[in-house]
Amino acid sequence: MTKKSDKVLNLLKMEFLSLQENVGLARVAVASFAAQDDLTLNELEEIKVAVSEAVSNSIIHGYDNSEKGIIKVTIIRYEDRMEIEVTDEGKGIEDVDQAVQPAFSTDPERMGLGFVFMGSFMDTLIVNSKPGSGTQVIMGKRIVNNLKN
Repeated sequence: MTKKSDKVLNLLKMEFLSLQENVGLARVAVASFAAQDDLTLNELEEIKVAVSEAVSNSIIHGYDNSEKGIIKVTIIRYEDRMEIEVTDEGKGIEDVDQAVQPAFSTDPERMGLGFVFMGSFMDTLIVNSKPGSGTQVIMGKRIVNNLKN
């Protein structure tokens, strides 16, 4: 997604333990960063939901609800878009193509719509994962306005 010619206008990096209460932290931090642009309330809500799903997936599936894992969130603002990367070093995904399909879940208690929400609320979605090595989710949102001064 990122090209060498892309100019970074702003950047936020954070990492936190795989605690359920940190899903809200990630939502608020990303929403605050995104609110620097003239996005609609609906767009901000969609970004928050996508981030919540990605972080929740890391906690629930990547770390099996262990509170000892580390989740990293990076948000980069380019001239024309924002990219949000959520990375864990959990157990990874066996079959990414299958995992992004609607209603697929390895947990029968879950609906399997996390990647569907991420894909529908964001303009781009890339999932990189390797069993035993964790997962990286990169979500992109086009921004058609300029940053506030």
